Amino acid sequence: MIAVIDYGAGNVFNVLKACDYLGADARLTDDPQEILQADGIIFPGVGAFKSAMNRLQQRGLDQVLKQAVQAGIPLLGICLGMQMLFESSAEFGLTQGLGLIPGKVVQLPDDGLFIPQVGWNQNQLKQPSPLFQSVDQEYTYFVHSYYAQCPQQYVVASVDYGVPVPSIVQRGKVYGMQFHPEKSGRVGLKLLQSFFNETR
Repeated sequence: MIAVIDYGAGNVFNVLKACDYLGADARLTDDPQEILQADGIIFPGVGAFKSAMNRLQQRGLDQVLKQAVQAGIPLLGICLGMQMLFESSAEFGLTQGLGLIPGKVVQLPDDGLFIPQVGWNQNQLKQPSPLFQSVDQEYTYFVHSYYAQCPQQYVVASVDYGVPVPSIVQRGKVYGMQFHPEKSGRVGLKLLQSFFNETR
């Protein structure tokens, strides 16, 4: 079973629809026991970092996600969910994140490009990845104003948006996608299937 985290800040309908299309047994849940017994976890997110972290903490789900990672359950953060995997964000003041991947989240530079980045951008693979090799040179769909700055060892793929923007990150069995795989057509579905294949 794939647990899709329910904390009131996720674009869960399209995620669940994509899971169903791929034949995955996905359940929207905020139940700690169900999450800790899952084969894999999807952590979606839309909106602002600070308010989303507050909602997560109010339900105690920040600690549950850390426990799940310690137990070796694969975790995939999507969009804001990916950003919340990092140590902190500067959005609406400094806010601590989950700290599952070293790095911080900062605003995209205002260098004449439209902010937020909305639309399709081409991924460049930065290191070999058995799970996500297929993303190289492929376009995926982004909607975000902030991006992760982190050591290159955790960057699987990136896109160019005035600066190199990590689009897929990984530390152990913790994965993050800045784009929306559920809105990225066949490419996104293939990436989600790769994650499902990794779940126990």
